[in-house]
Amino acid sequence: MTDLRCALAACPLIAILRGITPAEAVAIGEALINAGFRVIEVPLNSPEPFESIALLARAFGDRAIIGAGTVMTHADVHATADSGGRLIVMPHGDRDIISAARVAGLFVTPGVATPTEAFAALAAGADGLKLFPAEMIGPPVVNALRAVLPKETLLIPVGGIGVANIPAYRSAGANAFGIGSTLYAPGRPAAEVAVVARALVAAAV
Repeated sequence: MTDLRCALAACPLIAILRGITPAEAVAIGEALINAGFRVIEVPLNSPEPFESIALLARAFGDRAIIGAGTVMTHADVHATADSGGRLIVMPHGDRDIISAARVAGLFVTPGVATPTEAFAALAAGADGLKLFPAEMIGPPVVNALRAVLPKETLLIPVGGIGVANIPAYRSAGANAFGIGSTLYAPGRPAAEVAVVARALVAAAV
C-alpha cells in the first residue's frame, strides 16, 4: 500500500491503537487487516510504541500504512521513520512537525479544529486534516469546512466516531475516520477487536 489517499479509498478508517503493547501488536493488526483496515496508528503515549510500529510494519507494511500518533517532536518523526512507519498523526498543527514529516518522506495528518488552522496546515504540506476533537466538530461543521477547503482535501474526523454517526459525517463530506476506544482498548482480545472492526467497516464502506 503506497499512498495514503489510496489506502483510505480502499477502507476509510484509521485504527488508533492507544495503549497497545508490542506483545499484542501483530495479533491485533491481523484482526484489523482481515477486517479490511488499511491504515493503523500507534499513539506514542503507548508502551514501547516504536517497537509496536516496527512489528506492524514488518508484518503488514505491504498491505497497510503503519504510523504514529500523538507525534510532538522532530525526534518522534525520525524514530517513526526508523521503525518503518510511514504516517505521522498529530493532535495539533505544528508547522515544524509537518515540515519534518514531509522532509522524511512520510504522510502527515495534523489536528485542526478551525478554518484558520485547516488552511495553515494545508499550506504547510499536510496530506490530510485530522478534525479533532470530532465531538466538537459535528457534521454541520464538516459540511461548512468542505464548502471552503480545496475539494481534494482529506477530512478525517477523530474522536467519538462509531457506527451510529459515520453516515452523517460521510454525508457532510468526511472522507475517512480515526477510530480509537470504540475499536481498541488496552487488553481487548483480538477476537473482540475483529468483531468491532468488521461492524465499523460495514458502516463505512
